Amino acid sequence: MDEKRFNSILFPKLSDAQIAQIEKFAQLKSYRDREVICEVGDRDFCFSVIKSGKMAIVDRSGGEEKIMAVAQEKQFTGDVSLLTGDLAVLSAIAQGDCEVYEVAAADLRQILRENSSLSDIILQAFIARRQYLEELKDFTGLRVIGSRFSRDTFRIRDFLAKNRVMFTWLDLENHQQVDALLKQLQISEADTPVVAYGNEWVLKNPATTELVERLGIKKPIQETLYDLAVVGAGPAGLAAAVYGASEGLNTIVLEHIAPGGQAGTSSKIENYLGFPTGISGSDLANSAVLQANKFGARLAIPCQVVKLAFEDGITVLHLGSGEQVAAKCVLIATGVEYHKLNVEGRDRFDGAGIYYAATTTEAQMCSGSQVAVVGAANSAGQAAVFLAEHVEKVWLLIRGDDLEKSMSRYLICRIEQMDNIELLCNTEISQFGGDDCLRSIKVSNHKTGETRSLDVTAVFTFIGAVPRTDWLSPALETDDKGFIKTGLAVADSAGWSSAQRQPFLLETSRPGIFAAGDVRLGSIKRVASAVGEGSMAVQFIHQYLASI
Repeated sequence: MDEKRFNSILFPKLSDAQIAQIEKFAQLKSYRDREVICEVGDRDFCFSVIKSGKMAIVDRSGGEEKIMAVAQEKQFTGDVSLLTGDLAVLSAIAQGDCEVYEVAAADLRQILRENSSLSDIILQAFIARRQYLEELKDFTGLRVIGSRFSRDTFRIRDFLAKNRVMFTWLDLENHQQVDALLKQLQISEADTPVVAYGNEWVLKNPATTELVERLGIKKPIQETLYDLAVVGAGPAGLAAAVYGASEGLNTIVLEHIAPGGQAGTSSKIENYLGFPTGISGSDLANSAVLQANKFGARLAIPCQVVKLAFEDGITVLHLGSGEQVAAKCVLIATGVEYHKLNVEGRDRFDGAGIYYAATTTEAQMCSGSQVAVVGAANSAGQAAVFLAEHVEKVWLLIRGDDLEKSMSRYLICRIEQMDNIELLCNTEISQFGGDDCLRSIKVSNHKTGETRSLDVTAVFTFIGAVPRTDWLSPALETDDKGFIKTGLAVADSAGWSSAQRQPFLLETSRPGIFAAGDVRLGSIKRVASAVGEGSMAVQFIHQYLASI
């Protein structure tokens, strides 16, 4: 990228009038040459506008100090981490003496809400900076060193990718620098997988909880009575967070694993309104998270809700950490999870050859090999098309006679046009083969009785789903599969005339508890419908809050 374009997109200069707006929220601070203004790993760092002097943006993740850019007068620092509450990924160091206007993250959100022109400039720069780092070949971030055949390597990479943590994976079997790096870090192959940051620290096969603590991913939960607590950060939950927070509701989102839900694992969604070239599920989720944070919603991730209870008219959510969240209204948007194949030996290969999403993380694990995709709906079609661009061959296995009943036409056409996707109808997996990792599968045609063996290193399953509702109170009515029934309650307030009374279409059998997205009985299993339900739920929540 040429210097002029680099500065105009990543480091635009603010006008005197725009800086005057920022000054109202800022403190002016002075720094001496080489003084650290923001250190990588900081959480409570500030948005900084340079009044005079220069500031070097420095990366140390590769083991040595590298200047990525130099911000000058009227330019500003920071990226999306400022709004999401994540740790700083780069350091900022004074280059000569400088003066800086510093704005706290909470005040920056207020500026973004109240000043649209500043909001556009700052957000565009933040997003462009993160994208630039992600695409930069010599930016390391965290290092993950481990075998592609290791279940723990996949677990770590999957967690980091889903939580938007930038990292570089070094495959133990194939990366040329692995031996030298292991020696430099004074670890052996037996210690892998490991997660390392530069030469500063190394974690040997860390548990997910250890990663969360070291990276500061989970933010502290404020003890207050929230207007709205959203359980689940898929499309429905994130839509509710954006609309709720933007309309003044004190909103918190509680998510067990990572934002995006099942939609977040889609490699490319091509039939979502407003994205003619398609958008990945992770990009959609990341944009929604940024929006929700911009409006002041609090996102607690990872955070598992284990129980829903009612105390003195208030809903209380009990968390796995022992914490509690009290709210006037709760939106349940926990979505669903895919069924697992009922085939002997499956447990041995979960995370080591059997996967339930098809993203770059999984594709790298099986690059150049043959894989199988099981399922006949859009999620399976999207996975097959995506994987076909990374692997030698994709076997698409379906139990029915054709794809017409359950898959969008555009995906069927795409599959038919790809030479390395082969459709096997009326087919199921009957056996897995391999030792520490998957090497082959045996498939059977339930109409002809024919069996055959396929040499595949990975199986991707998308075979129906079960709702994530095992934590719910018995007070909430579900069907026999666990999907939440809604539309049962009728608003009844002395402040409304009978003509104004209306059903809360997304309310459950318990007033003030709503459900949206795939977890709701009767929902349309599409990203657009989940987003619509999440935003619609906020309208009903406003009505409910006005009635109590």
